[in-house]
Parts: sequence; C-alpha cells; structure tokens
Amino acid sequence: MDDYIGEIIKATDANQYLPLNEMVYNGLRKAIIDGRVPIGIRINEKEYADRMNISRTPVREALKRLEVEDLVEYIPRFGVIVKKINRADIIEIYQIRVALDVLATDNAMKLMSETQFDEMKDLLELTEEKNRNGDIDGVIALFTDFNTMIYKNAKMPRLISILAKLQEYLLRFRDISIRGEARRRKALDEHWLIYRAMKNKDEEQVAMIIEEHLLYSMQFIIAETEKSNEKC
Repeated sequence: MDDYIGEIIKATDANQYLPLNEMVYNGLRKAIIDGRVPIGIRINEKEYADRMNISRTPVREALKRLEVEDLVEYIPRFGVIVKKINRADIIEIYQIRVALDVLATDNAMKLMSETQFDEMKDLLELTEEKNRNGDIDGVIALFTDFNTMIYKNAKMPRLISILAKLQEYLLRFRDISIRGEARRRKALDEHWLIYRAMKNKDEEQVAMIIEEHLLYSMQFIIAETEKSNEKC
C-alpha cells in the first residue's frame, strides 16, 4: 500500500507560525484536496500522530473540522475516511459556479479598462506560447491567472470567497482534463472567446461560453469521480 500518511506529513508545514492544531488541520486538508489521500482511504490518526511526534488530540480535532467541511466522514467501527463526492454534489456545485462565474465576468467586463483588457490579451498570448512549448503546468497556472484577473476586476470580494470555497471541493480532480492536448487547445480557444466577448461587452455571449466551458469540466469530473468511487 502507498504511504498515504507520509504524503500527509509532506503536506504538513511544520515551519508555519501557527498553533499545532491549525498546522495539523492545514496539512490534512491540503493532502486531501491535492488528492494525495485517495477517496475511501482510512486515515490512521495514531500513525500520523506517532510519526509527527505529537499527541492524537490535534489530529482528532482536525478530522472533526474536516468532517464538518464534508471532506471526510466517520464510519462506525472503522474510522475516518476521505469522503466520496457524488454526482448530485458535483451538479449542484457547478450550477452555482456557472451562475457566480457569469455574474463575476459580467461585472468585470463593465469595470475593466482598455489597459486591463490589454493585460488579459498579453496573458493569453503567453499561454499560447507555453502551450506551443508543451509547458502544461505553465498553461494551467496561466488559466488560473486568467480567472483570478476576472474575479479581481469584478470588485466583488464576497463572491470571490464563495467561489474559492466551491472550487476547493473539486480540486482533487483539477487539471487532469487540461493535460490532454485536444482539451487543452479547446480550453485555450474558450478563454480567447471569453476575452473577446468581454471586450465587446456581450453579456449573452459571455454567459453562453462560460456555461459550455464549465459543462465540459462538470462532465469530466463526474466521470472521474465515478471511477474513483468504484475503486473504493
């Protein structure tokens, strides 16, 4: 069996100037969200505590917090496992995300200056260059920068906070679809379409492109989730 506890320990940053319980919580959470601990795997709190040379109390507290966040679940007479994500959860999250992304993009395009649109274009041209050079991680990072640019220019901090929370639940499956060359090309084309629709202040086109873009992501994550759940 893979060393999942070792992966959790790697994700636990002991250099953080945080209380022990926060440090443990952050490490466990990061390991789960990053996909280092597979769905359905039992988290051995004793082994984790022993290898970290800490008591089990902060580990238990962290797992309780993660249970409230729906990232883990307690199974009687078995222990705590990384929780499955079901189809209904994903559909609900994406329905909310589409609505919020459309709102953010609509607001951003009304507030952005020509200089900011030029910066967005430069970012996409850099993404094209990274894609031509086969720098997949660079492409993924720039896609994130593109979304961040929209959210920042929307001037809606509460909306950004809500979107970040929604996306966290799906980060276990992030980036996988973009690693396929055909999908990466299509995603880049979609980003160009969003940019042009924003620059033209075309609300209807923006909404249509975002819905199509996120629909593919939703379908992919449902398929990946069902594969993972079958292995549990």
